[in-house]
Amino acid sequence: MAQHFSLAACDVVGFDLDHTLCRYNLPESAPLIYNSFAQFLVKEKGYDKELLTVTPEDWDFCCKGLALDLEDGTFIKLADNGTVLRASRGTKMMAPDVLAKEYGAKEWKYFVSDTGMPSHPGKYYFYDNYFDLPGALLCARVVDSLTKNSGQKTFDFWKDIVAGIQHNFKMSAFKGDIDYINKQGSIHSLPRQIEVTT
Repeated sequence: MAQHFSLAACDVVGFDLDHTLCRYNLPESAPLIYNSFAQFLVKEKGYDKELLTVTPEDWDFCCKGLALDLEDGTFIKLADNGTVLRASRGTKMMAPDVLAKEYGAKEWKYFVSDTGMPSHPGKYYFYDNYFDLPGALLCARVVDSLTKNSGQKTFDFWKDIVAGIQHNFKMSAFKGDIDYINKQGSIHSLPRQIEVTT
């Protein structure tokens, strides 16, 4: 028997406006998010056009729990006990011997065990939700591009990522037609089982 939900039966309703009674279609929304930021970096900030081309295999890089070192472009994946499971420079994975030499089997020095989060917010960005994962892939590919095209070993691209966030999430970005925003298919239809009654 189908269960019904009625807002009238609730004393209090709390919600996050980013996720108001909708379910996102992640396979559709991830490329939408990635492409909107990549377009901004290429068109507005002059980054290499190679960022605009993503293969299905590129998405394998994405997983929750990545931490990005904003200075050297290293991504680390932490276990729940704070040890480093794997690391990459951009999308290029570290060999096991390099990983062992760099991090060993000990808890990562910036891991805070009671929160499960990095404790050095000015140096690291922690990718902990599905909406951030396209950004992880984009940042990794930016590191790859800057390393390949200009031999960089330290990076200062984070300010451009923040500018992209500010650009893409200002209210005017949701009005009218934006050439690199395609809203179709990124949100699932409301299930028939959910009825809003008064």
